[in-house]
Amino acid sequence: MKNIFSLIAVLFLFSSCGSQNNVVDVKAETTVVSTSISKTGERPKLVVGIVVDQMRYDYLTRFDDKFGEGGFKRMIGEGFNCKNNHFNYVPTYTGPGHASVYTGTTPKYHGIVGNNFYDKEIKEMVYCAQDDNVKPIGTEDKAGLMSPNRMQTTTFGDENRLFTQMRGKTIGVSLKDRGAILPAGHTANAAYWFHGKDEGSWITSSFYMDMLPQWVTEFNSSTSAESYLKEWNTLYDISTYTESGSDENNFEGGFKGKEKATFPYDLKVLSKDNRGFDILKATPYGNSLTTDFAMAAIKGENLGADNITDVLAVSFSATDYVGHNFGVNSKEIEDTYIRLDKDLERFFNYLDATVGKGEYTVFLTADHGAVDVPAYLQSVNVPAGYIDNKDRKEKFNAFLIKTYGTKDIVENISNNQIFLDREKIKTLGLNLIDVQNAIAMEQLTYKNVSKVYTANAMSSTSFSTGVEELLQNGFNQKRSGDVILVNDTAFISYGRTGSTHGSALNYDTHVPLLFFGKGIKHGETFNKTIIPDIAPTMSALLGISFPNGATGQPLGFLID
Repeated sequence: MKNIFSLIAVLFLFSSCGSQNNVVDVKAETTVVSTSISKTGERPKLVVGIVVDQMRYDYLTRFDDKFGEGGFKRMIGEGFNCKNNHFNYVPTYTGPGHASVYTGTTPKYHGIVGNNFYDKEIKEMVYCAQDDNVKPIGTEDKAGLMSPNRMQTTTFGDENRLFTQMRGKTIGVSLKDRGAILPAGHTANAAYWFHGKDEGSWITSSFYMDMLPQWVTEFNSSTSAESYLKEWNTLYDISTYTESGSDENNFEGGFKGKEKATFPYDLKVLSKDNRGFDILKATPYGNSLTTDFAMAAIKGENLGADNITDVLAVSFSATDYVGHNFGVNSKEIEDTYIRLDKDLERFFNYLDATVGKGEYTVFLTADHGAVDVPAYLQSVNVPAGYIDNKDRKEKFNAFLIKTYGTKDIVENISNNQIFLDREKIKTLGLNLIDVQNAIAMEQLTYKNVSKVYTANAMSSTSFSTGVEELLQNGFNQKRSGDVILVNDTAFISYGRTGSTHGSALNYDTHVPLLFFGKGIKHGETFNKTIIPDIAPTMSALLGISFPNGATGQPLGFLID
């Protein structure tokens, strides 16, 4: 009898496991799913990663009535919408954001701790994609001196290249160099970025190749970039743009040569005072140009043409430039997203026609969000404001001289971090941890400083909640500072017009995460997901190794 009960128990266990293999209960968010390749056993021919620079999550819902059926709504309608997706680290900047999306980890491990950051070894500020050991290709400008050399871990594109014995291609495309280079990874076939000024060309570096492919040369020789130097007016009647503030206000920057930041904008005329072709970056046409080039890359590189998975990383940067210039609540940002939705529809239709509907997989997210213009928030009685850096600097210098007799123990202040001169501290016979603590306590007394933490605290204490956890996930012992500052909510070091980002607050961390295409289930979740989950999810879908530093987890509930 005992043996019979044991047999029944075993059979029940196997039955339960089998019945749960592909169950998704979106409401309960309880899921047990295999995280291997799709049920057909076939990998997608092409994986397209889309990063929309500075896209807050609420842009999806705020502009929903203005979107068509083939762009954002197609992704939501056919795919999976992670509605509570966040960055789990600070700083929320472009370089760290793109690196984190594709490596599946945070600056603590991949090493991209800022767009520009202080290098403690050479004692200079460096750029995240800077590489003086390569040559520019497609231009003679130093804008081509770029590579992923400062990123310390692999991307899922790298792992796909390794898995396929380098037969699967990886291409990165973005107006910004860092938006193309960091997602493409170390083994990429190419990364291309847009060099404006008087050239208006897509360029790369000798890290990838010795000369531009013929298809890129032909694209640069076309009138594609020049065709967008035209009037920028609202796509629809401006009176219908009820999801944003008034067109004329005091919270927008605008362009040189135009008195008011109001529609319309004659880009051909304005380009003369706004760095030539660079003006396109701060208009929705920058995204259209990126779409044009991404489609040319698919054709030119034969991406998705066989059963060996290729990876195309596309970053739409114009949204960031528009946001910085005009702000979160502007008519310009609304029009930019309406037009981006049209570009996405055009892009997806092209994928359907070339790679084949149901043969590719796409994810879409952002590298960070943005704060509403603090001056606007103040006008509607929301606590916000601007940091007085001059006052802080004067008080801090006075403290250093009074306490230590010199200002020289501080090497650099950048990215809300203070870097100390370790050798100078030794020479003065001071204890490093004591100095860190003293400076932290001093900074905490300054106006609009909310919290202060030391490098010693970041290295010796494990934080699991709040801003402290995000700071720790962004803290890299070799590259981060000795004292880390956190400003008051919605207080920024920036001009009084336009938006910026970088904090651990929801307006910067809450961004979209959409998946659709081959191997993706239809559904949605309010369960929290984090940016480092994306790369392991794509690796699981492809059945390849996770990026070597990945700390995120595959989102098994959305894999079919």
